[in-house]
This record gives sequence, structure tokens and C-alpha cells, in this order.
Amino acid sequence: MSTNPSLRVTELSTRNVQLTKYVLRSGILVAFIALLIIFAFTAPYFATFENLRNVLRQVSVNTVVAVGMTFVIILAGIDLSVGAIVALIGSLAAGFLQAGYSLWLVLLLMVAIGAASGAINGYFVAYQGVPAFIVTLATMTIYRGLAFLRTGGYAIPIANDAFLGLGRGYLGPIPTPVVVMVVIIIIGHVILTMTKFGRHALAVGGNEEASRLSGVNVEVTKLLIYTMSGVLAGIAGILLAGRLGAGSANSGTGLELDAIAAVVLGGTDLMGGRGTITGTILGAFIIGIISNGLTLLNVEPFYQMVIKGCIILFAVWFNIYGHRKGAIG
Repeated sequence: MSTNPSLRVTELSTRNVQLTKYVLRSGILVAFIALLIIFAFTAPYFATFENLRNVLRQVSVNTVVAVGMTFVIILAGIDLSVGAIVALIGSLAAGFLQAGYSLWLVLLLMVAIGAASGAINGYFVAYQGVPAFIVTLATMTIYRGLAFLRTGGYAIPIANDAFLGLGRGYLGPIPTPVVVMVVIIIIGHVILTMTKFGRHALAVGGNEEASRLSGVNVEVTKLLIYTMSGVLAGIAGILLAGRLGAGSANSGTGLELDAIAAVVLGGTDLMGGRGTITGTILGAFIIGIISNGLTLLNVEPFYQMVIKGCIILFAVWFNIYGHRKGAIG
């Protein structure tokens, strides 16, 4: 090692940055394993097969939404409307099924409505230059209001067994929502890491003007990503309505916060340009495990809300801290 004091300071600074990078990249996995161990020893029935399968079913809806949210936050954007889209899709699906529409037609309509809802967000963000926070805050209110108008404030029961099977059924020992979740995770990972569209998304989030000068159609990329977020929220709405056995305007409340928390916990940079689907999965599972473990420990839901809020705050702070230290971006 050099005896020059300035070189020693430089070496220490480099080591600190490298340590910060390591903690940021591996900390989420360490936290996930630590939570599993803690709840396995403290929460009754947590480590049982049935409960772990139940955790998978519970996190499936949030994970599906969070995959779309990952792309949105990679753009340095936000989508606050996803929970309301989930409620709207569930309410409309229940109404159409009750009116006698065929299952496949309802499913296609719901995916199309989810896509249209996301495309509306994308249009105002990409082509009209309205900040994503304002656009999706407004559409969150609009979509939730439409859901209440459709239901009149009452849950609409669903009697279609095939539709209910999407939320409650099994493929062998694996819950159907988990199968859907895994398929969407794989598709999302492939799109982000192996396609031109994924590279464009990362480029636009990293430097929008440079991407435009490089020939990337920034507006179309943004529009498609918000549309994707709407589609995945629509699919999540179908899964949740099938699990609940009803369409309700109150369903999906707070889901946007859980999805954002999962993405940020997973290490996606709030400044844009960097993120992974695998990190988002771990983030979603941490949120789900905390909710399940605290419930088994008989912690009141209101305290759970406080804990989740603290997790989101810490995750955002840690993300920004890493960005300042040069460990992110």
C-alpha cells in the first residue's frame, strides 16, 4: 500500500463506494432471507407449506402490478392509477359476467380497457408534457369514481366458476394466480433485458434528450410503457376479483403504494435509467412476507400501515443515498 496520504484517502473512498454498491445490491436479498428466518421462529404457522403457498397467492397481484411499475419508474415516472384500474376492471368484469357475457369476451374486454386506461396516462405524459404524478393522480380519481358509479358502492358478486378459478384455482399444487405471476415475470424480464424496447426504456429513463438524439422515439416508448402498466393492472384486477368472488370499487386500495414500495425496495432507481425485474420480485415478496408475518403475530392492520409507510420512506431514502454516493446510476 502506498504511503502517500492523498492516495490512502482515495483508496479508502473507493472502498467505501464499492462497499455501498455491494450493500445496495445484496441488501435486499439479505433482508428477504432475514425476514424468512425471523418470522419462521416468531410467527406461528408461518413456515408451513399452506401458509407459504398463501403468501405466494397474496403477493401475486402486487407483483403483476409491480412489473409494470418497474418500467414506469425506470422512465423516472410514476403511476398512481393502478389500484383504481384494478377496482374498475374487477367491477366491470363482475357486471359483464352478471349480464351473461361469455368469459373470453369479458377477459379480452378487461385487458383492452386496462390498456386504454394506461394509454390515456401515457398520452398526457408523453405527448402533452403533463407531469406523471399529476396525470395519474387525476386518473386514479377518475377510474375509482367510475368503479363506484358502476357498482353503486356495493360489491357485485361473481358466479362464473371459470372466472373464479383464475383467482382461487390451482394448476396442480400451484395457485393459478402464481402461475400467471410467473409468466408475467418472465415476459417482463425478457422485454427489459433482451429486447430493443427494453434498451430504449432504460435509455430514455437515463437521458431522455440523448435518447431522442440517438433516434429513439421517446414519446412512443413512454406511451407503450404506461399502456403496459395499464394492461398488467387490468390482469391484476381480474385475478383479484376472481379471488374475492366479487367486483368492488374498494378493491385495490393502496395497491399503488405497495407496487411502488416493491419496485423501490428492489433497487430500481427513482431517477430513472436503472432497474431489474428480479429486484422488484424480491421487493414484492418482502412486502408480502411482512404483511403475512405481522398478521400471524396479531398485529393490528393500522400498525401494519405505519410499518409499510416506514419501509417506503426508508427505501426511498436508501435509493437517494445510493444515488448520491455513486452506487446507483
